[in-house]
Amino acid sequence: MKSTFTQTIKLGVKSLLLQKMRAALAALGIFIGTSTVIWLVAMGEGVSYRAQEQIKELGATNIIVRTKKPNSNSDSNDPNSKVKVYGLLRLDYRRIIQNIPRIEKAIPMRELRFELRMGNRTADAVLVGCVEEHLQLNRLDIERGRWITPRDFGEKVVVLASDTTRRLFPYENPIGKTIWVGSEFYKVIGTTRKRTASASIGGSLDARDYNMDAYIPLKTMKDRVGDLVMKRIGGDFQGEQVELSQITVRVGSIKEVDETAAVIKMLLEANHDIEDYAVVVPKELLRQAERTRAMFNVLLVVIAGISLLVGGIGIMNIMLATVTERTREIGIRRALGATRNDIIYQFLTETVALTASGGLTGVFFGLLCPQIFRQLREWITFFSPDLLPPIVYELEPRIAVWSIFLSLSISILSGVVFGVYPARQAAFMDPIEALRHE
Repeated sequence: MKSTFTQTIKLGVKSLLLQKMRAALAALGIFIGTSTVIWLVAMGEGVSYRAQEQIKELGATNIIVRTKKPNSNSDSNDPNSKVKVYGLLRLDYRRIIQNIPRIEKAIPMRELRFELRMGNRTADAVLVGCVEEHLQLNRLDIERGRWITPRDFGEKVVVLASDTTRRLFPYENPIGKTIWVGSEFYKVIGTTRKRTASASIGGSLDARDYNMDAYIPLKTMKDRVGDLVMKRIGGDFQGEQVELSQITVRVGSIKEVDETAAVIKMLLEANHDIEDYAVVVPKELLRQAERTRAMFNVLLVVIAGISLLVGGIGIMNIMLATVTERTREIGIRRALGATRNDIIYQFLTETVALTASGGLTGVFFGLLCPQIFRQLREWITFFSPDLLPPIVYELEPRIAVWSIFLSLSISILSGVVFGVYPARQAAFMDPIEALRHE
């Protein structure tokens, strides 16, 4: 029995070798489908990896604690008071850094709308009281001058954002000049480059435009501007007293974000009578990127699977034609004692050999995706440097191991599925009619 089965397999392989060109063309569809699965998934993984790295750079390990104006019905202040006191406290900042040892940094800031003046030119800017780490945290770049340093704490110095600079100093270098910030002069020590606005995070954190800012030391804001801001509303004055607008807490890894955020909430709940704060976890951006990658991979596999399906149908078509051409051969084998199972095994062997060879070749070609992609990119850049968009130079395909096994399994499975019908057609052929076939 074992000898008969081995002979059947050998006969199937020998039949394929008699028609090399036909066999190669039949396997080509499977080769294209298999390599397409690996290539598309590799490109998708490369795009996803780059997107996740950018999200991490934006602050996936950050926890943002912001001041939130409480609802009027939940305000614990005296309703007749003209000053509303709420928000994060400097004491909250000290509690966080003293009670949570796993945090790497805690960066406070205070911001409010302020009119800046230079001669007869004005700019309605966001005045930001910050510390030295604010520059790196928000990925700001210095265009001219320098950023705030610890020696500036308490000093009347200011760094202007790009649009603020353009409005106050449209034709001159602002470094070393003085501007009015409220009722006091501040010396301009630097300007920042233009920066695109940040996207909102899950609706919990508003989009932020950094180009109409003015940055001063946090201690200077406390000493010179103060926590209390009075506004004239109608014929009356009303005020708000806020110490800090935001505390950004950075932890060592993404795994620590949720637990640290929960501890921060507990600290704030224990020391605030009203909910005048919000704790935002930007890690949701990373989760969204992972969900997008999963959907993207499913789409790519479906597209490549269609290619494998077309290749399988092509093999089925060729095998049906082969059965017709070899009708007399089938009749002779049946007359010599071959069973129907022997005929089925022979033709299944041929289809599985075709799909397996096409699949294995496709896997080998698919594994070359990173090298071929880089080589093509170099050639295109050499002949036409401006043809490719900048994002192409940041993309590096990443081979997903699961895509190799998936594509190879589908290719072999398609050989079995699409080979069964032609094999059964051959096996159930009437031996007498087959011998009469010319």
